[in-house]
Amino acid sequence: MIRIHILVSGIVQGVNFRHYTATTANTLGLTGWVRNLSDSRVEVLCEGNKEYTDQLAEWCKKGPDRAYVKGIEIIREKYTGEFKTFDIRY
Repeated sequence: MIRIHILVSGIVQGVNFRHYTATTANTLGLTGWVRNLSDSRVEVLCEGNKEYTDQLAEWCKKGPDRAYVKGIEIIREKYTGEFKTFDIRY
């Protein structure tokens, strides 16, 4: 099990990025959250199987159809098991 912290930049707010990230994470069985940041980036924190966290990170590199991902930063962290679900934070 692994935890990854993802920061996504570009045109990623107002294009349902959070919604589709949560849907994808839930489909993969991941836990954690996604939220918009005040600097126009989207932040994702997720935990789960390494294969599935890697799949979510790959998905974030493209995002939903209306998104334009300019950059992505992935930080691997120690798994904590603190989450029970994957949620959208506001």
